[in-house]
Amino acid sequence: MRGSDAICSIAVSQDGQWIVSGDDGNQAIVWNATTHEKVLHVEHEAYIFAVDISSDCTKVVTASWAVTDTARIFDITSGTDLFPLVSPGHLRGIKFSPDGSRFATASFYDGVRVYSTHNGDILFDSDGRGRIGADPPLAPLAWSSNGQQLFVVGRGKITCFDFSKSSSSDWWIHETESRAFIASNGRFVACSAGSSVSLWDCVSHEQIGSIISYTAEIRSIALSPSGGYLACSVGKNITIHDLRDVLPLTYFVGGLPLVQVSGETLKSWTQGDLTSTEMLLSEEITSTSSPNHYLLANRALVQARSNHVALAIEDGKESLRIQPSPIGYIATAVALLGQGDREGALWAFDLAFHDCEPHDNRLLLLLKSILLFESGNQEVAIARVEHLITRVNDDDATYLYTQARASLVLGVMYMKKRNYERAIPLIERAKNLAPEDKQCPPLMTISLWRFIGLEIVAQQHQCEILYAEGRTTEAVEILLDIISTSDEEIQRSKATSDWVSDFVQKCVMTLERVGDKALDYAEHVDALVQYPATLSLSPANPAGLFMKRSRARAAKGLWEGALQDANGAVKADPSNPWCYEAKYAALHGAKRYDEAIDAFQFMLDAIEQSHDPEIRQLRKNYISPSQTIAAIDSITREVLKSCPLVVIDVTSGCLCDRPQRMRIFKADPSFKELVSSMTRKLDNERIRQLVAKFFGYVMFSHAWQGNEPSFREVNVAKSVWDLPEAPLNEKLRNFCRETRRRGHNWAWSDTCCIDKAASSILNQSLTSMYKWYADSAATLVFLAGVAHPPKPGDLTGSLWMTRAWTLQELLAPKIIFFYDSEWKPYLNDTGENHKESPEIMQELANAIKIPRGTITTFSPDDLEVRDKLRLASTRNATVEEDVAYSLIGIFKSDIRPHYGEGADALGHLLEEIVTRFGEVTVLAWSGKSSSYNSCLPASISVYNQTPSNPPSLEGEEMKTYLTELRGKLSREVVLSIYNQINCLQPVRFAARRLHLPCIVFSIRKLGIQETRNDNEKVYHARVSGLGTVEFTTADDLPLQRPQKLVFAHPWIPYIRGPSDGDTWEGDSESVVDFGSDSEYDTGSYETVPPSPLDATPALQVDDYTQALQMIARLGQPFNALLLVQQPDRHYRRVATENEIVVPGLGTDVTSQNVRATTLEIL
Repeated sequence: MRGSDAICSIAVSQDGQWIVSGDDGNQAIVWNATTHEKVLHVEHEAYIFAVDISSDCTKVVTASWAVTDTARIFDITSGTDLFPLVSPGHLRGIKFSPDGSRFATASFYDGVRVYSTHNGDILFDSDGRGRIGADPPLAPLAWSSNGQQLFVVGRGKITCFDFSKSSSSDWWIHETESRAFIASNGRFVACSAGSSVSLWDCVSHEQIGSIISYTAEIRSIALSPSGGYLACSVGKNITIHDLRDVLPLTYFVGGLPLVQVSGETLKSWTQGDLTSTEMLLSEEITSTSSPNHYLLANRALVQARSNHVALAIEDGKESLRIQPSPIGYIATAVALLGQGDREGALWAFDLAFHDCEPHDNRLLLLLKSILLFESGNQEVAIARVEHLITRVNDDDATYLYTQARASLVLGVMYMKKRNYERAIPLIERAKNLAPEDKQCPPLMTISLWRFIGLEIVAQQHQCEILYAEGRTTEAVEILLDIISTSDEEIQRSKATSDWVSDFVQKCVMTLERVGDKALDYAEHVDALVQYPATLSLSPANPAGLFMKRSRARAAKGLWEGALQDANGAVKADPSNPWCYEAKYAALHGAKRYDEAIDAFQFMLDAIEQSHDPEIRQLRKNYISPSQTIAAIDSITREVLKSCPLVVIDVTSGCLCDRPQRMRIFKADPSFKELVSSMTRKLDNERIRQLVAKFFGYVMFSHAWQGNEPSFREVNVAKSVWDLPEAPLNEKLRNFCRETRRRGHNWAWSDTCCIDKAASSILNQSLTSMYKWYADSAATLVFLAGVAHPPKPGDLTGSLWMTRAWTLQELLAPKIIFFYDSEWKPYLNDTGENHKESPEIMQELANAIKIPRGTITTFSPDDLEVRDKLRLASTRNATVEEDVAYSLIGIFKSDIRPHYGEGADALGHLLEEIVTRFGEVTVLAWSGKSSSYNSCLPASISVYNQTPSNPPSLEGEEMKTYLTELRGKLSREVVLSIYNQINCLQPVRFAARRLHLPCIVFSIRKLGIQETRNDNEKVYHARVSGLGTVEFTTADDLPLQRPQKLVFAHPWIPYIRGPSDGDTWEGDSESVVDFGSDSEYDTGSYETVPPSPLDATPALQVDDYTQALQMIARLGQPFNALLLVQQPDRHYRRVATENEIVVPGLGTDVTSQNVRATTLEIL
């Protein structure tokens, strides 16, 4: 048999003729169970999650996931709908009542409805109560056997609707987080959730038996019709449990033999109310047109028990006259025995065997043994019962039933003989084999014995023996039985009353002590046996017991039960702070945090108001909820300071500032759980982790494409979800959807999360943006121009790679994800972080020429200044100032944005880099000068050039230079040059003027070698100490006054060489004039004179070598700056089209051709 798609549900008719299935193909199919042929099918609009067949096997009901037409009822042979149904949408369950007159539905959203099978009328609507909610079970419904109760399972609970009482109740099950399944035989309910199954009594609504546990999740369960067996599916395995090992036999034993009366009459009879029983039997007899022989025989038995022997004999004879039957002969025998006619009684009883069913023979033998015992043949009677017990075959289906009755009869016989040692084990055995309500009634009603009255002495003795053996809980069960079932005469007995009182007190003390020990050793199951037994005895001061049982239940995750106990404790002792502590623990475990916080505050109040000073001293061990909230508030404000000023709440789509986020946090369960969980000590680290997680935000990186949604537009619309339909609005919404899909609450986009009308907010956002990206939970990069599916290289070839702002958006985040134009992961990489993708990171590293690892774990200190400028040089910005502002974070700059300053923004940034880092490599460029300062470039793009680097002197080459210099220079000259360079002050800016420490070389003669078409001129200059140098510039230089021009060697850090930890700082400056035409002209610049030899300590060998190495580096070719002196005696840089690389001094260094100075450049 094959359905149209995956099968969701299946049902089998009670006559075994039909099978009905429901499937994902929207079909309900009726099958012939014998031939396996499809009989018919009925179409629905959606998946069919539930089907059922009526008890008369003529009707089918189906439930589908559709919005309309969700429930249908049709004829099983024709498929014709019997009538239309008004049913809610999204049904997951449907079930006929046992008699087939009604059926119930369970909806995902709308709860439960009950319909008439005859016309489809709605008989009951829960108005949403009992809705099965998220992750619903496939079989959420079950009926009680009488059809008066309907059970609906949802997450964490069973809801019971009792139609006879027009009420409902929730049973909180053992597991609240997992999907639950339910099955019932009408007497009890089995409910699985997670990896365990609990059992519930349909009448008392209490959990019964022990929980059945597995190591893996249970996917479905089923009960046999008798309830004797439970089937559980776990993984690929199905396990069958015999529930008779778990539950009392009262849940399984069938009806009573021989005694055929109404339920009300039987109840009255077994309770020993003989007067009412006789009256009820008389009413039943007179209500029929002709007397019923069963009723007459039963009334005869009651009359015999009431010592109305003559009436009993008359009814017995009349019963036999109407129809001879075993019960008639038995009633006559019991009546004759009451009259004293033992022989007649035995003769009449023997006749009962002739018309008796074979399976009733054992009962008759037991009853005859009682007659023999009462006739005086006690030893014979005992021997017969013992023989009957030994003859019962344990393979017989009635083995336990017969053994129980026989053991009880034999026990009572020994009780009557005062042989308690033999009686007690027999009575205990009878109770263990079968429940008393199934073994006593036929004996109580048919025989002359009053089992309860005779049994109480044995029960008392049994209690004492069990207590002495440490089996106190079992003793309590019997004790409670004595208290609840003894007749008034026994209850009025002073001896019994005194014994009960003393034994109760003794059991309370013992059970509490055993329960306390179990609780101390975390043996919670045992504690949950001891404490309920103790409480069942109604102790005088139950508060402590309620608290202890609450703790034990809480330890097992039974939160509702724990709360009930805690409330019981509070009611019993409202001034006890520990009662509120138990209530707090239960509420916290049940995730009812607001109530838990209130309960904890009540506990603190009770401690403070206690009359016991020792208890009041304990207040210092706790912190109040207000203290916890204050600590959380403080840390939250601190965390929010590092977060963007405004973000998008991806759930509501609204823009939220920091106070709004704080309010949302305080309404969140995670905040309440945090407050509720901290009772003794503030855990600031845990608070910080939770707060950081809650406020974790996702940053958006993209290339602007036009009129992106603005701060004002989103505020007007109230939510990004309510923005008009437009591609750029949808881009923003897709970003928010992806943020939410990744489990985050907050999103930030530069399009709408900055109020650009407020300059202070704009400036703060620009200066904080790098840190926001660096601290984000993730950054999502949308590559609008990268088609799906992308190919390697599309990322680095995208527009996004050319924008100024996206450089920091690439480098700063720790976690980043790239998406193509369809919001699919770039290169289909679904990893947890694209910065951990070797393929994507290598593509980026190849493109921007920095190591892959640097991109992955970037810090502003990871790259040299020149490398950062090179990365920025290839990127563009729509607004001129953004070229500089986008680098604020990468350079850890303190410049303040001010739109309208134009090119000065880059000047401010480069000035700060030079001053802050002493980074003169910023000056290594060729092109046009900035209006900010002539030593700075007009455009950042010049840093894409690779500057000339002086050769490094190492090893043998350095040794050769040192040897030659030692031969040419005295130690005094070396020291003089060394001191000049060593005393230069660091480079700095002041009032836009660059104070540049450098070695200057004067130009003695200047001429034009060539003039090109683009008005550029090729100059050749004769330079002091350097010879002839050529360079190209569009500037007109003073040919007649070449002394106004100098070449500057600004690379002082290179000359000084690698630092060994010493700092190079000058301590004196002087101003001299060098304007003459002599070989060593002097002009208007600051120079550092050599220190007098007698004032300088002699150089050590290492220092001398270090000075020689400095002079060797000074002699290498270098990239020179061409400077022209201005009328105010300051300098301006002459921009050249190419670098001016001069040959250097070589080893022809003298103290005369080395002029170390600091020039002030405009």
